Amino acid sequence: MMQHMSRVAIALFASLAILGVVAPAAAQERFEITSIKAVRPTLVNTINALQQRDAAAAKEAFEAYDSGWNGIEFYVNVRSRPMYNLLEHDFQPRITKALAEPSPNFPVVQADVQAMLAKFDEMVATFAAMPALHPLFDDVARLRIVRAHLREVNPALKAGNIAKARKSYKAFDDNWDSIEDLIKARSEDAYVAIEKGMIEVEQALMPDKPDADKVTGLVNEILRLYNAALAEVAKEARTHL
Repeated sequence: MMQHMSRVAIALFASLAILGVVAPAAAQERFEITSIKAVRPTLVNTINALQQRDAAAAKEAFEAYDSGWNGIEFYVNVRSRPMYNLLEHDFQPRITKALAEPSPNFPVVQADVQAMLAKFDEMVATFAAMPALHPLFDDVARLRIVRAHLREVNPALKAGNIAKARKSYKAFDDNWDSIEDLIKARSEDAYVAIEKGMIEVEQALMPDKPDADKVTGLVNEILRLYNAALAEVAKEARTHL
């Protein structure tokens, strides 16, 4: 009897699905929204560190926000200049400066980051309700998100944090495959030069005490080539506004 009822239920569900009565599964969030949301935890981590009065952890978390933001800020700049200016030119420099103090005013900075998080969430909700941008904007974001790891290498070396420099370079190297075709499509020569430079950076980072000047020069050259290709994609994307 139970098996008969199960077969009837399955048949009924299939019939309803064919007729379009059964609600479709929730639409998957587009790349733009998932990428922006991926940056949110860095602000939460900053707040948690401030609540624990851990200035070093708060600074590290907010630096991670800055790196993540660099990957997705193109979306924000295109979608809303006022929101971009608020996050990029108001909240961020003020919080960065406060966290650089020897003894940050934890309650004040925490309130500022919480206000920033509220605006960030407001931004996500607003963008999610807007029509999708041209796919080229996603290509720009993909390139910027991967590049963000490489941009961390030289500052880490300058600060003497070799472990972070290696970790950031590895993250770039691990994600290079996901965007290399975008570079190659713009310039075969740049693609080949970047691949060669990546091998050289990896080798230069191997010693216990890498030659910071050498690594910095190699990374800067990769960034120069990478940025040229990225600029072309961004320029083309803007023609679709």
